[in-house]
Amino acid sequence: MGLCLAAAVFAPVAYLILESVPLTAIAVSTIVIGIICIALANTRPGISPEACQVLLKTGMENTAALLEELGLRNKALYLPSAMRDGYPQAIIPLEDGDVKLIQGKIPGRLIVRYGAAPDDMAIAVTTPGSMSIELLNGPPGPTSEDIESAASLILAGTLDLADSVTVSLSDSRIDVLVRGARLRYEDIWYYRCLGSPIASIAAAICSEALGKPVRIKEESHSRRESRIIIEVLP
Repeated sequence: MGLCLAAAVFAPVAYLILESVPLTAIAVSTIVIGIICIALANTRPGISPEACQVLLKTGMENTAALLEELGLRNKALYLPSAMRDGYPQAIIPLEDGDVKLIQGKIPGRLIVRYGAAPDDMAIAVTTPGSMSIELLNGPPGPTSEDIESAASLILAGTLDLADSVTVSLSDSRIDVLVRGARLRYEDIWYYRCLGSPIASIAAAICSEALGKPVRIKEESHSRRESRIIIEVLP
């Protein structure tokens, strides 16, 4: 703003009083530079990427410490907001076994019951995918095109974590191909239970779109692309 005001005052002085074309050109150029600086300042995010990385890592390490302390190794089940009191979350079963059916709505607590059996207990946690749903204007449709559009909007558009996303949908399986992923997969406890942040976002979108619980069945990563297989549960 200071460049614009100073150059706006100096430009007529240079042209009318000093009668100098070079100085007038410099003043006009300074106005342009000032406008560019204002535009660049307005595009700066409210929170820097470094601050976001610190917050994400802090939450992940706290959740990983909880999982490791409880000795949980089961795959997380991503639930849509309709099954979690209007807020999408993931639950991690406390007992080993293959979860095939989740009955009813899950209460909004840390330790929850997801089935009729006495051992059907789990802990509910918030994931990067849970928070990413808030970036959508509304729940995506149940088709592969709708899921792909929502995933591309978040991963390749808003968060800029990938170059492109491709989704293929079958009866109980969703294949997600993410090209140009900018977050590397780490073989740590958190990722083994909840998946990588990119897989977590994809799973949360699929769960919300289909209105069913899903689970990240497999992840494979290379230098150029990531493949995520998501299982749809009844």
